[in-house]
Amino acid sequence: GALAETLLESELCGYEKGAFTGAGKDKPARFALAEGGTIFLDEIAEMPPHLQVKLLRVIEDRAYEPLGGVATRKADVRVIAATNKDLAAAVKREKFREDLYYRLKIVNIKIPSLAERREDVEMLARHFIKIFNGRKLNRIDEISEKVLGFFAVYDFPGNVRELENILEYAYIFCRGGKL
Repeated sequence: GALAETLLESELCGYEKGAFTGAGKDKPARFALAEGGTIFLDEIAEMPPHLQVKLLRVIEDRAYEPLGGVATRKADVRVIAATNKDLAAAVKREKFREDLYYRLKIVNIKIPSLAERREDVEMLARHFIKIFNGRKLNRIDEISEKVLGFFAVYDFPGNVRELENILEYAYIFCRGGKL
């Protein structure tokens, strides 16, 4: 998700010297860098269809070709993919390949929204405060009951990122060690 569509294939599959203008040396594939381990593909729903085909080949055949290359490279990697989109619905709308969907759906973990797991809010809040304290820009030692009460009823439409941002804002402006 963080890579431009035009760069995604060269990042995942790598390229060989001379593959295109400016390719002055070989660039290893992310699949090669993850050899024997795991590659994490975030925002998989955003992957363009032509790259979905290439990813499917890596998963099924454990092989890929770098841009500008003629030799097939082996890929011994575990693929973990994440998205905040409903991939089953994307398959129905023909925005995501059905065969790739089922190849990725071996173990499916759905993480409920923060509003569905309010018991985690205080622990996460304390975790973020600890991180902010580590930056040594301020020092917060306590979270007030009033703040925790607000968090207990707030729905967090932006999920954990919103909680983190709320806390960072409050942390920056907090004086006196108590949020």
